[in-house]
Amino acid sequence: MIRRRLLSVALLVCASLSVPALAKEAPKSPVDVTKGSISTHAMVAAANPAATAAGLKVLKAGGTAADAAVAIQAMLALVEPESSSVSGGSFMVFYDAKTKAVTAYDGRETAPSTATPQWFMDGGKPLTFVAAVTSGRSTGVPGAIAMLKLVHGEHGKLPWASLFADAEQLADTGFTITKKLGNAINGPFPQAKTADATAYFTKADGTRYQAGETMKNHAYAATLRAIAAQGPDAILKGPIAQDIVDRVHQGDHPSTLTLADMAAYKPTKADALCVTWKVAYRVCTSRPPSGGSALLHALLLSEHTDIDKRGPNDPVGWTQMAQIERLMYADRDLYVGDPAFVKIPTEGWLSPAYVAERAKLISNTAVGPWPTAGKPPGAGDMFGPDHTIEPGGTTHLVVVDKWGNVVSMTTTVESIFGSGRMVDGFFLNNQLTDFSFAPVQPDGTPAANQVLGGKRPRSAMSPVIVLNAKTGKLVAAMGTPGGPSIISYNLKAMIGVFDWHLPLQAAFDLPNMVARGGQFSSEAALYAPGVVDGMAKLGLTIREGTQENSGLHGVLVENGKLIGAADRRREGVARGY
Repeated sequence: MIRRRLLSVALLVCASLSVPALAKEAPKSPVDVTKGSISTHAMVAAANPAATAAGLKVLKAGGTAADAAVAIQAMLALVEPESSSVSGGSFMVFYDAKTKAVTAYDGRETAPSTATPQWFMDGGKPLTFVAAVTSGRSTGVPGAIAMLKLVHGEHGKLPWASLFADAEQLADTGFTITKKLGNAINGPFPQAKTADATAYFTKADGTRYQAGETMKNHAYAATLRAIAAQGPDAILKGPIAQDIVDRVHQGDHPSTLTLADMAAYKPTKADALCVTWKVAYRVCTSRPPSGGSALLHALLLSEHTDIDKRGPNDPVGWTQMAQIERLMYADRDLYVGDPAFVKIPTEGWLSPAYVAERAKLISNTAVGPWPTAGKPPGAGDMFGPDHTIEPGGTTHLVVVDKWGNVVSMTTTVESIFGSGRMVDGFFLNNQLTDFSFAPVQPDGTPAANQVLGGKRPRSAMSPVIVLNAKTGKLVAAMGTPGGPSIISYNLKAMIGVFDWHLPLQAAFDLPNMVARGGQFSSEAALYAPGVVDGMAKLGLTIREGTQENSGLHGVLVENGKLIGAADRRREGVARGY
């Protein structure tokens, strides 16, 4: 009831905020001072107050958005280890205020060079998810720190070694366990019950740590000192790299990861993937194997509906969103993989003709049958339906510095506490379970996202930066964790802000709708009265969400001010100066 009332207030109470450019008669909402913030110079929105504070401190010291992102990642891996790790991976889009260019950086992990399509098969059958996720085979070569070093080298101002001090100090002196971390420590997740996790989360008296208590992590502090001094080589080469390799070679279903695989890792960069949306906006995001192209496809589909004339209290608007998502996921699940290994029809997927043809399947009156994938221009005949299991242990951050540069970055350890294996104070990722466990169909048709040596697994991560299409100036930046639902959560927020003209916080507060195949997952208690029944009459019967919840973080530019917001479903805050 409290959450529902908060949403009603966000939608109905008048204040001084509106959405730029297209918000002519926008509903108003007060800024939630506990989650959001308004500033004139710089802003940080991240998933933990300590991480937000670390990033803001860097900005006040003269650092750039790139500098702040390094400090935030270091802190999140300490205070939010269920979602982040220095052994994890990341996608980032970076806006350069001087050149108005948006660059996509890819720090996704890679499979060992000797990995084969049978990586997660045993006796001709796919491993169970629990067996796979806690095995050595689940861990890919870490990419987040290498990616951040690349970004820092191109856009940073402060010395790299100066950006880890806050996280290092808190690791040594102790940090307070939040409710979210406490729930993960004591939850049913298999990774929380491994020998490594049990040793880390058990106190001297034999009981597990609880929310509100203080933990220290001296081993992680030492790791940060090594990263500060050596950069990504501290993790990809030398003793820590050897510890990672040794750990993943242990137990059932061991990995074949080598020190050579670790040392060979390289992050990549390219121009961001951008489309013009609603005429007024240029929406930019990360490239495959991320979920960015899927998000852009969904946004383009929305232009062929009248969802912009609907609103959060209109069942038809929500059924349109659900149908858009189902069409988007049908294509995404079939075609998206690592572009270095498979041909992805990204250009055809986003082409006006293909989008218009697919949009004909969207109805205002009823939700149709389970949609199948289309065949966009450039698509080959080689792909079969995918069998990827996509859990969530992910986080998102947005930074705007005083020069106007922007980072929108989604970063992950993959599942809750990654693989549950630890070395040197941090959990190892289980990113390779984002590959399809079953590599082929019975007829031999391969999945685009099958495992191969050196390949990067498919991801739903889709950090967003929105620019004014005419001037190239920043309008908004946002993103979220949420496993495969990331794309849906981002779509909801974008439609909430730019179609339904809600303040950023109110858009984040909207119910999450995830429509994939024949399942419609949502948060029934957060809809206005009558909306759920109205959707049911249109053929959309929702069930309570079973996915990782959202953690939207973002910044909106309005009248020269930065308006930050953070998802009420998690513990993040937005703060600026």
